[in-house]
Amino acid sequence: MDTIILVVEDDVTLRELLKYNLQKEGYGVLTARDGGEALELYDKNKPQLIILDIMLPVINGTEVCRIIRGKSQIPIIMLTAKTEEVDKVVGLELGADDYVTKPFSMRELNARIKAVLRRSEIGKGAGDAPAEMHGFLKAGDISIDLMKHMVLCKGKEVELNPKEFELLVLLLRNRGQVINREQILRKVWGYDYIGNDRTVDVHMRWIRQKLEEDPENPCYLITVRGYGYKFAE
Repeated sequence: MDTIILVVEDDVTLRELLKYNLQKEGYGVLTARDGGEALELYDKNKPQLIILDIMLPVINGTEVCRIIRGKSQIPIIMLTAKTEEVDKVVGLELGADDYVTKPFSMRELNARIKAVLRRSEIGKGAGDAPAEMHGFLKAGDISIDLMKHMVLCKGKEVELNPKEFELLVLLLRNRGQVINREQILRKVWGYDYIGNDRTVDVHMRWIRQKLEEDPENPCYLITVRGYGYKFAE
């Protein structure tokens, strides 16, 4: 099987249900019941995607996400039983690609998995990336090699995750034009993404921290209050 998914969930019933349904979809599945086991399985098997519960014994899901993000941009979908906005934002700020709130349907989860994997492949500069993604872009101190998925700022390489890269490309290709949050979600996260515009704000903050000399007073990535964002001309 080409795609291996690591499912990290301490509820044995849900863990086995996820394994059964994902295998029916054609994925290879590894399972872990706590954060420590999850990190061991990740290091030994290098799966292509992780489904990660937040509330875990030994090492909680947010810490697992932080550790893995320190060494890989593997797609991570977090599971949470909580509905408060703060929990979802924490997951995104740690580098999770998406989140699903329990209870959820397998149909919803499968859609999220496919969307995240598709975005990941585009972010790597895969051969089936859209034609408009090919080429080279430059504005001020920022240069983007779209084929190599490489961003340079003042001649130094800056590592962006796939969605950060797509978001920066979208804004740079539309330099000077304001793009609202709904348009950004649709173009970067896809029509099947179920989320809110807070996702966009979180990722913009990450990009500014990596590219702007003063992220609180950006020169390139400009907020248009009450509407969206633009890349300054």
